[in-house]
Amino acid sequence: MVGRTQLSNAQARRLALGAQGFADPRPTGRVDRRHLRRAVDRMGLIQIDSVNVLVRSQELPLFARLGPHPRSLIHDATAAGELFEYWVHEASHVPTAHHHLYRWSMDSPRRWGGFRTFVKERADFIEEVYEIVRERGPIVAGDLSQREGKKGPWWDYDDAKVALEILFDHGRVAAVRRPNDFARLYDIAERVIPAEVLARPAVPEREARKELLVLAARSHGVGTIADLADYHRHKHCKPLVAELVEEGRLVEVEVEGWKQPGYLHPDAKLPRRIEARALLSPFDPVVWYRDRAERLFGFHYRIEIYVPAPKRQFGYYVLPFLLGDELVGRVDLKADRANRTLLVQSAWGEAGIPERDVADELAVELRSMAAWLELDRVEVVGRGDLAPALVEAVAGSG
Repeated sequence: MVGRTQLSNAQARRLALGAQGFADPRPTGRVDRRHLRRAVDRMGLIQIDSVNVLVRSQELPLFARLGPHPRSLIHDATAAGELFEYWVHEASHVPTAHHHLYRWSMDSPRRWGGFRTFVKERADFIEEVYEIVRERGPIVAGDLSQREGKKGPWWDYDDAKVALEILFDHGRVAAVRRPNDFARLYDIAERVIPAEVLARPAVPEREARKELLVLAARSHGVGTIADLADYHRHKHCKPLVAELVEEGRLVEVEVEGWKQPGYLHPDAKLPRRIEARALLSPFDPVVWYRDRAERLFGFHYRIEIYVPAPKRQFGYYVLPFLLGDELVGRVDLKADRANRTLLVQSAWGEAGIPERDVADELAVELRSMAAWLELDRVEVVGRGDLAPALVEAVAGSG
């Protein structure tokens, strides 16, 4: 691929999906830690989100790539020291092998002005909280709560919570998720991150950021500067990308229909075809940067969780449906756990799709997801132009 200077958008799409693992068939036998490692190696990180109307969103990228799997995979890998949580592309599960690439960020004040002010004005208090964590950890923020009376709004962090988040941001404490309520369990980093990982020398900021851009290109296959910068949420990346091109670590290419140059990882492989079938989390790397999803797939996608219900166009928790190398539809899903039912609250198809074929494939994927979530059935209860065909397909696949 190194000598290529022009790519069609279809080639860029296949490169992107191949880099994310969608050129590989799903495992046919028992899924275990080896499969998780390969998936995480392709993605580079897994974004975390607490919304649980269907399932915690960080579980969905694994289902999209691996199909049904033990839902403890991420938890077990974290407990074994293979993954850790940090602010990367928002809160994310990241391989501990990359911990040294984030030390520069841990040594820098949080970009939010309120946090920086707190660090300056409450340094002694932060140290007191650290000592409590060292003596009593692991703990949740509520164990240190200083708030009196009724709990305030969800953004109203009390001082102890702010101190914990500052310590977490600076890498002095680390956190794992408590299974029953998803709360962060904080402990000093030395009791969470393997010693050999912490002993690895930090990489200076400029070199670390360049390395992260290369990793982003590896996970993207090909992407613009904005795509690569968004992956780990960096700014001012243009001069770094120019250096990487000069060093041969990225290859500048033209992509059909893209206004900006693309940057190809030198080891990127162009699959001859993509034969994927997957429901994608709103926070899956394939679609989390909405501008890229529109460029690659012609797919306009906005999450509507925070939109008032009467103003939602497609639904509350809408998952794009990938079939082959195209995003062909979207479904608003909810796990009705009390009635052991996967509810399809709306189903929409993209223009020009073969509705019956798409509905048949989608029905198979929905039944697989329902079984994985230990739900007994799939029920299409909502609106959307694909809903009638999907009702028939679900009935026929039962």
